Amino acid sequence: MIAADRISDIWGPRTPHAKGTVWPARVDTHLDEGVDAQEVDRWVQSACVLCSNGCGCDIAVKDGRMVGVRGRAGDVVSHGRLGPKGLYGSTPWASSPDRLTRPLIRENGELVETDWPTAMGRIVERSKRLLAEKGPLSLGFYTTGQIFIEEYYTLGVIGKAGLGTPHMDGNTRLCTATAAAAFKESFGADGQPGSYTDIEHCDTIFLFGHNMAETQTVLWARILDRTHGEQPPVLVCVDPRRTPVAREAVRTGGVHLAPRVGTNLALMNALTRELFVNGWVDEDWVAAHTLGVEDLRAMVEPCTPEWAGNICGIDPDDIRRAARIFGESESVLSTVLQGFYQSHQATASAVAVHNLHLLRGLIGKVGSGVLQMNGQPTAQNNRECGADGDLPGFRNWDNPKHVQELADLWNVDVSRIPHWAPPTNAMEIFGYAEEGSIEMLWISATNPAVSMPQTGRIRKILASEQCFVVVQDVFLTETARLADVVLPAAGWGEKTGTFTNVNRTVHLSEQAVQPPGEAKSDLDIFLMYADAMGFTDKDGKPLLTWRTPEEAFEAWKKASAGRPVDYSGLTYDKLRRPSGIPWPVNEQAPHGTDRLYTDPVFPTDTDECETYGHDLLTGAAVTEAEHRALAPAGRAFLKGCEWTPAHEQTSPEYPLLFTTGRTVYQFHTRTKTMRSRSLNNAAPDAWVELNPDDAAALAVSEGDVVRVESPRGAIQVRARVGQVMRGAVFAPFHYGSWDLDALDSTGSSGQANELTMTVWDPVSKQPYFKTAACRVVKVRDGDRPSPAPTTAASTPQDASVAPTRGGRPTTSQTVATPRYPNDPAQAGAGSRS
Repeated sequence: MIAADRISDIWGPRTPHAKGTVWPARVDTHLDEGVDAQEVDRWVQSACVLCSNGCGCDIAVKDGRMVGVRGRAGDVVSHGRLGPKGLYGSTPWASSPDRLTRPLIRENGELVETDWPTAMGRIVERSKRLLAEKGPLSLGFYTTGQIFIEEYYTLGVIGKAGLGTPHMDGNTRLCTATAAAAFKESFGADGQPGSYTDIEHCDTIFLFGHNMAETQTVLWARILDRTHGEQPPVLVCVDPRRTPVAREAVRTGGVHLAPRVGTNLALMNALTRELFVNGWVDEDWVAAHTLGVEDLRAMVEPCTPEWAGNICGIDPDDIRRAARIFGESESVLSTVLQGFYQSHQATASAVAVHNLHLLRGLIGKVGSGVLQMNGQPTAQNNRECGADGDLPGFRNWDNPKHVQELADLWNVDVSRIPHWAPPTNAMEIFGYAEEGSIEMLWISATNPAVSMPQTGRIRKILASEQCFVVVQDVFLTETARLADVVLPAAGWGEKTGTFTNVNRTVHLSEQAVQPPGEAKSDLDIFLMYADAMGFTDKDGKPLLTWRTPEEAFEAWKKASAGRPVDYSGLTYDKLRRPSGIPWPVNEQAPHGTDRLYTDPVFPTDTDECETYGHDLLTGAAVTEAEHRALAPAGRAFLKGCEWTPAHEQTSPEYPLLFTTGRTVYQFHTRTKTMRSRSLNNAAPDAWVELNPDDAAALAVSEGDVVRVESPRGAIQVRARVGQVMRGAVFAPFHYGSWDLDALDSTGSSGQANELTMTVWDPVSKQPYFKTAACRVVKVRDGDRPSPAPTTAASTPQDASVAPTRGGRPTTSQTVATPRYPNDPAQAGAGSRS
C-alpha cells in the first residue's frame, strides 16, 4: 500500500510491463479527512466524469453523503486507477453550501427562489406562445458533454419530434465536433476505431495536439507503464509547448515537433508526402480498401519538409525523422485532441491523421489505430443520441430512409423531424439569439459565459431582454446568473444513468445519494417539461413513454439497433457485472467490440453512411448523387486539403499568437473542481505562459503582472515564464469571473476567452480557440510567482519557484490483474470477442 500526494505525484506509482502483456491493476483510493475505509456504509458502482477517459470507480457513502472514491480493479478502462481530479474532485462539490436547491425566476431584474410549478410554468408558457406565434425555429437548446445517455436521448426526442426545432447543439461543439466530423469524412460514420488496449501492443505512439499527461492522466499513466517497461514504444509529440508528453518523446528516442500556431495542416501534408516518396505505403491494401489515393498523392507532392519547416518553424530533418518513425514502425497508435480540433483547418488536419494510417493499412489491427479524443466524459453520447446537431444512431440528415426510421420509431409524421437543411451548430444558435430569431434558449449543464469564444459577446446575448434564457445546473454559474429561469439539477452520484467514454466503453453510474433540496435529475426535468407541453405521437399517445432511467435506456437501444452505434445487446444488469463494455454490443458481439474495422469494411456505403462528406477547404457538401457515383462499397476515403494561412495573422500591433488549453488540476469552467480544496490550491487563478526569449524582450519576469490584448478583449494576470514555443502565448481557459468589470486585489481578470475569435472550421463548425493575434504589455513587477502549477506543461524556467503540492495522501495498491474479456493480451492477438 503506497500513500502519495497526487497533486505533486500526478500519475501515481509506476507498474511497468512488457509489450503484449496486460496492464497491471492498481487500485487508487481517496476518502475525506477523518473517514476510514471501515467506516464507509457502502460502495456504489460508477465511473469518473472529470475527464473523457471514463475510469471505473466506486463511490464511498457514509451517513447519506458521498465521502470519497476508489478505482475498480476490474475496469477495462483504468484497471483501478484514478487521476488527481477523480480522486480530489469527484465528491467535495456535492456538499458545497452554495448548491442550487430550489428553482429561481427573474423578478424585477433579480433572481428569486420559487417552486417547480411556477418555474416550469414560465418555461412552458413561453414555449407554447413562441410555437403558436413564430414556430419551432424560435426555440433553441444548448447542452453539454456531461449528462447521461438517457437524458441526451430524451432531450433529443423532445427537440426533434416534440418541438421540431433544428436548433440543438452542445458544448461538445467546442471540444469534440472535429473528432466526429473527421470520422465521418474518412470512415462514413462517427465512432472511435481504436482501443486503449492498443497501447499494450504498439511500437509507436503519435500524439497530435494532445497533452495527454494533463487532459487524461490515467491514460498517460498507461503509456508511462509501457515506456518504462520492456520493449517500450517510441513517442512522437506534436505540440507548441514542451509538455511532459514532449519530454517523454525525446526520452524514448522519438521527436517533439513544435509547429507554429495555425500550421498543423502544413506539417501533416509534409508527413503524408514522406510516406509516398519513401515507399512507406501499402499499395495493395490501399487499392483494396480506400478511395482517393491519387488525388491525395498529387495534392501533397509539393509539400516538402523544407516547405513545411519554413511555415511551421520546424527543422525539416525532424519532419523526416518523424515520418520515418511512422513509415517504418510495424504498429502505430495515434491520438488527437484540442491542439488540432481548436486550431486552423481542424477537420482537414484530423483527417490527415487518418490518411497516414490508411496509407499504411494500420487500422483495425491490434496495436494500430486512431483515437480522436474527446474533451468531456459523455461527449460521445451527445453525438450518438441526437441532443446535438446529429440524428440519433449516427443517421444521415440527408437520407430520407434514415429520417423515416426515426419517424416510425417515434410514431410521428416525418415532416415533424427537421431535416430540410443542415442542423444548427452552436455558433449559429448564439448568432440567431443575438439577431432575435431564437427567442428562447435552454442551456443545460454548461457555462457558455466562460467557455464560448469572445465571451464578452456571449454575455451580452444572454443578458439581452429579447432572448428568454433557461439554465439547468448544479450551481449558480456565470451563465446561470444571466438567466430568466434557473432549474436546480442533480449531479453525478445523485442520479442513475449510463455514459460512454472516448473509446466507446459504456459504464453504468448508480445513484449513491439523494440530491439536495428540490434538485431533480436532468431526466426528470426534461420529462416534466414534456408532460407539461403535452407532446404526443400520431395516435395522440404520449411521445415519451419512459419514466425511469432504465426505461429510457431501453428506448435508446431501439434507436441504436442495427446502426454502427449498436447498444441493443446491453442491459443495466449486464453493465453491473463487468466494469465497462465497448459498443457495438449485439448478437454478433455480446461482450462488446474492442476495435472497429478489423474486416476492414467501413460504413461508407451511400445508404448507410452518416454523411455524404464535404470539401475540407470550403465545407461545401457532397451531394447524394456525387457520393453514389463514387461507389464507396465499404472503402474508406483518403481526403486532402491545401494548407492556408490562419484567419488572423500577427502584425506589428499584435505580434504574438494567443492559444488556450487546460491544466491538470481544473476541469472546464471549474464548476466542480474549484470546490475541491486540493485542486483549487494547486491552480487557484489564471495565468499566461511566455517563452523565455519573448519574456526577456518584454522585460517580463516570473510573476510579473501583464496585460494580454487581442482585437476583441483583454486579460490581466501574472506571467509564467516557461515551456511555450517562441512567439506563442498560452492561457488556461478554465477561469471565469462573476464580474469582469471589477478586478480583484491582484488586478487579475483571467477569462481567456475574452480574446478568442468567433471563427469556426468549415466542416466541423468547431470554433478556433488557438489562432488569435495578441500583444503582451507589462503592467507591473510581481511580488510572487504566478499561480501556475510547477508540474506538467507549466513548469517554470525559474527553478527557485516552490513546487506545487497540497493533496491529502491517497493510497495506491497493486492487486492481482483481473481478466478483461476484450483484451487481446489475454484473449489472443486479434480477438474481438
